[in-house]
Amino acid sequence: MTVHRIGLALGSGSARGWAHIGVIKALAAHGIHPHIVCGSSIGALVGAAYVTGKLDTLESWARKITWRKMARLLDFKFANGGVIEGDRMMRFLRDLQDDALIESLDIPFAAVAADLATGHEVWLREGSIIDAVRASMALPGIFSPVALEDWRLADGGLVNPVPVAPCRALGADLIIAVNLNGDLVGRRVHRRNGGRSRRSLRAAILERVAKDLPNGLRNTAGMIAPQLLGAGTHTLGYFDVIFGAINVMQDRITRNRMAADPPDVMLSPGLRQIGLLEFNRAEEAIEEGHAAVDQMLPVLKDVLGPIHRKTRDRRRAHPH
Repeated sequence: MTVHRIGLALGSGSARGWAHIGVIKALAAHGIHPHIVCGSSIGALVGAAYVTGKLDTLESWARKITWRKMARLLDFKFANGGVIEGDRMMRFLRDLQDDALIESLDIPFAAVAADLATGHEVWLREGSIIDAVRASMALPGIFSPVALEDWRLADGGLVNPVPVAPCRALGADLIIAVNLNGDLVGRRVHRRNGGRSRRSLRAAILERVAKDLPNGLRNTAGMIAPQLLGAGTHTLGYFDVIFGAINVMQDRITRNRMAADPPDVMLSPGLRQIGLLEFNRAEEAIEEGHAAVDQMLPVLKDVLGPIHRKTRDRRRAHPH
């Protein structure tokens, strides 16, 4: 069978998802441009930026992010099923890129989410792309679930951490998948700046929570950040437990899904050194995304050869 359409499946992984930017840029540098893009969680965010032509804007912002800037996007309300409501993040996403109807895009796109009522996998292929991204990123216990139509939606990584199946359903003949969590479970990770990063994040969250609380309750803010992040480098906090459990779950789900429906090429950036909340380490993650493509380039050229040659010949024949 002749291969015609490339699908790109961008996996979940929180802050490690900046690696997707490096993957997409590196693929483009080698003349590989996906015809279909599907994403789970952070993969949905980066994928949406790509299909709407805003990837450079997202990359520029990601490279400049600090703990304080990130904390400004967090609206702590401890209600509606999450610690963070997500309204500020929605406003930020709408400012970062123009909203668009998914069905109007030139590149077919789907964001994966999980229906909390049924446990079913939901592929968001119509409507607001910003709403779809927010639903796909609704990490349980952290962000409040999103109500869309009759669904109560949460993070897509709960049901499909590396969304190969949606790419295939949208018509991809050949699929490149990016797994952000392939080297995390079962290995003890030592981060040289882990203590400093945690202190910086704790300070930023403390400042943010203090602003969100009424005046009479601000004295309690000092107790909230340590509970969320742990009191010390070796002390588990709320986020540590949530993310650790999700890592284990997503690793097991990914292994099962990939065994049943493997992609044609799997890219696994080396991201063990980057914590799930370390959004300020975009440069490292992006570099690892580039490196993952470079490492697999012989395989990509072998698998994508027919497409790559046709695309190159077509561009030579029609340079404009």
